[in-house]
Amino acid sequence: MGNVVVLSVLYLIGIVLLLAFNELNYRRLNLKGEFTRKFAHLVATLAVIPLPYIFPSHWYILILALLFFAALFITQYSKQLKSIHDIERKSIGSYLLPLSIYVTFLISSLLDNKLLYILPMLILAVCDPMAAILGINIKNYNGRIKIFGHKLNKTWLGSGAFLVTSFIISIIALYFHKEVFDFHTFWLAALIAVASTLGELMSWRGSDNLSIPLSVVLVLVLFM
Repeated sequence: MGNVVVLSVLYLIGIVLLLAFNELNYRRLNLKGEFTRKFAHLVATLAVIPLPYIFPSHWYILILALLFFAALFITQYSKQLKSIHDIERKSIGSYLLPLSIYVTFLISSLLDNKLLYILPMLILAVCDPMAAILGINIKNYNGRIKIFGHKLNKTWLGSGAFLVTSFIISIIALYFHKEVFDFHTFWLAALIAVASTLGELMSWRGSDNLSIPLSVVLVLVLFM
């Protein structure tokens, strides 16, 4: 019990240091809010991947998620932490991230399968920022995607990068989990890549922080 409490405090300190480092870079280097926001997303999400090996109960994760949510809410409405909140578009993604972490952890814990948490978090951590950065910064030959005449706020290059990286991450994670590479591993990784890409593609105002991991969890539960 004591060790778990200490680890919880260390995680909180780590998150505070990450946000402080990100804010310092935002101010001193005059970086765009979109860039520092994605950097924080990447590092914070990667940092929570070991949680199933550290915390025995989802209640610890719930407390951490609530504290993180409260910190985001307070800093946004007090006009602080601009490295996270200084973006032109409207987004609830930062608030959905702690919810996503907790819900995915809870499902993984209830079904006693750590992969149900680790793989969705890996895809969310790596693929989502990569898609966003490529989609925003590369303009040539990178038009927005149209579906039934409706132009989405997503680009071909961004979604393509998400699909490829999601497939690579999935096939590696499934191989280490199953300890075998077979046709089932291949098509399951492909299915996860397609489902998570659609989850990102159809998201709105940052809801991909929730739709991406839940789409991966759904595929794993149904087909693994």
